[in-house]
Amino acid sequence: MDSLRQEKIQKFEEFVDRRLKPDLVHAIAERSDLRKNIENLEKNSITSLRTLVNLGSEVYMQAEVPDTQRIFVDVGLGFHVEFTWSEALKFISLREEKLERQIEEYTRLIASIKAQIKLVCEGIRELLQIPEEKTVEGRVF
Repeated sequence: MDSLRQEKIQKFEEFVDRRLKPDLVHAIAERSDLRKNIENLEKNSITSLRTLVNLGSEVYMQAEVPDTQRIFVDVGLGFHVEFTWSEALKFISLREEKLERQIEEYTRLIASIKAQIKLVCEGIRELLQIPEEKTVEGRVF
């Protein structure tokens, strides 16, 4: 039972560390870049622009954007939605908040499972009348 819970904790921790945290960092970096670009367009009153577009495999093509007032934002699963600048900024903030909440939820779940394991181990120790174990940096020996 204890090893099953320990395995479950390890899977959750790995999911948070290997998937959620990198996803959050990547999403925030992308959204931050998008936010900066939108703010730059607003600040400098840029209504059209020329840019390079990555077609894939690092092949680029020059593109002209005749009207920058509306932009397409990747919302996930291969879908892009047309937004005004203010709508895009609001979407960016909401997406960042959602990702941060997901990490917090998994972190709380991990802490809860760890607390339950500690409680069960303490109960077993008391039932078997085993002296309390020494800990070093949160590890039980």
